[in-house]
Amino acid sequence: MLSLSDSHCEVYLQPGEVFFGDASVRVRTVLGSCVSITLWHPHRHLGGICHYMLPERRRPAGGRADGRYGPEAWEILLAQLRAAKTQPGEYQAKLFGGGRMFGGGERAPLIDIGQRNIEVGRRLLAAQGMQVASEHFCGDGHRCLLFDIATGDVWVKHLPQLATAAAVEIATKRMARQSLGLPGNGF
Repeated sequence: MLSLSDSHCEVYLQPGEVFFGDASVRVRTVLGSCVSITLWHPHRHLGGICHYMLPERRRPAGGRADGRYGPEAWEILLAQLRAAKTQPGEYQAKLFGGGRMFGGGERAPLIDIGQRNIEVGRRLLAAQGMQVASEHFCGDGHRCLLFDIATGDVWVKHLPQLATAAAVEIATKRMARQSLGLPGNGF
């Protein structure tokens, strides 16, 4: 889990990570079949985002929450917003990702990880009585996200024609360079 409160910084969120911060932060990530849930508090200008890879696992008894799994990433994110003395119902929720990375047409539900990730995200939000204010998910390819905690805006760049592992690697490296302030093409 990451946290920051320095002035005007940008964070690159890796798969399996969770971030919670204030209006001084913008968060970037790249999603394929993974899913991100963003939460934004419109009055306090706080926000959080998780980037989970898989819908669930059998968690070992007494094991720590692992942000790679939807329910556990959500648990970490909820703990952070509660530590900020806020409640889930005070936040605006958005849902992104769940793409098909390698085409192949229709697949059996058991192996459509992207679709299963989206279903888990919807279920987690519904369990807290939260409505999805905005969403962009499924389809072929990957998405580059930029979440501005100052405004709650999430910009999405969907790259449906470049749905290969090489394209994801290029986009990830480009966004990582940008988050370090190095030259790179992006949005």
